[in-house]
Amino acid sequence: MIPISKPLIGREEKEAVLSVLDSGMITEGSVTKGFEKEFAKFVGAKYAIATDSGTSALHIALISHGIGKDDEIITTPFTFISSVNSIVYTGAKPVFADIEEDTFNINPNLIEEKITDKTKAIMPVHLYGNPCDIDKINKIAKKYNLVVVEDACQAHGASINNKEVGSFNTTCFSFHPTKNMTTGKGGMITTNEDIAKIANKLKLCGESKSCFYDILGYNYRMTDIHAAIGLEQLKKLPEFNKRRIENAIYFNENIKSSGIILPKINEGHVFHQYTIKITKECKKTRDEVVGLLRNNEISAQVYYPLPIHKQELYKEDYKNQSYPISEKVSNEVLSLPVHPVLTEEDLNKIVNVLNSIK
Repeated sequence: MIPISKPLIGREEKEAVLSVLDSGMITEGSVTKGFEKEFAKFVGAKYAIATDSGTSALHIALISHGIGKDDEIITTPFTFISSVNSIVYTGAKPVFADIEEDTFNINPNLIEEKITDKTKAIMPVHLYGNPCDIDKINKIAKKYNLVVVEDACQAHGASINNKEVGSFNTTCFSFHPTKNMTTGKGGMITTNEDIAKIANKLKLCGESKSCFYDILGYNYRMTDIHAAIGLEQLKKLPEFNKRRIENAIYFNENIKSSGIILPKINEGHVFHQYTIKITKECKKTRDEVVGLLRNNEISAQVYYPLPIHKQELYKEDYKNQSYPISEKVSNEVLSLPVHPVLTEEDLNKIVNVLNSIK
């Protein structure tokens, strides 16, 4: 089976982990601090704070900005559920603005109409590794004195106008094994000095100095084992992304089946997912296309089959609301393998199977 994703772990990562194990310091220590420093340097941010997951990063990033009970945060209904859960964890309310059909990202032109006296922040999500129009979003935020916390959990190495995602606002990343780089499990916040000070306390149980606590915090620390993997993966990230983009270009140049809409190769897109749309003009339904691919030992996944406002967890809160673009694309999207482990034979096989749809 050609997997939908596959972490590329080499000798360097294994040796780095063994070095940490041999050191006897396997919780958060100097290796984690080194990873934070290198990641901040990579994205062009002043500070980076390592966490135990992307969800944890989003949670404490919001709290660090003072987000809390009864605040409203504008975000997208078409994303992984952690984006929205992290808002709810703070006691704030997610307010949805629909997406752009071609980018799958929040539509900046729909944000202003969602702003109320309770709005405190905007959380754009760089979905599938495709960066949002952050310039427009930042202008809106500045106009209304709002915070921007970016969810870049799928966008390591993505860029906007040759500037790295992670350098514009407080930004959160995930290092889950499916991502463009991994630590096995972990996350990262990139931000400024003031927010970094608060976030560092929050992730360490609210500790102000050893065994003294003055705020309610969380145990969201990364271990040196995970950070050791991350340091080696970060060195390889540009090449990983280069191969992802090359694979995406190959698909765009060679998939010819009618009724399948291919993603645009936008500048700065790093293709965490290569997501096509199976439209009504296709000779097969999306389920039939998935079945065809899997029968040919090609994994394919739907990210995401149900927008957040339709999920059982949240549907009662948003029962009178509709986001037509999110609802439409959730019935069309299908992600294909695009990871750097794919061989030329794999790429050809995926193309040939899709082009067999007549």
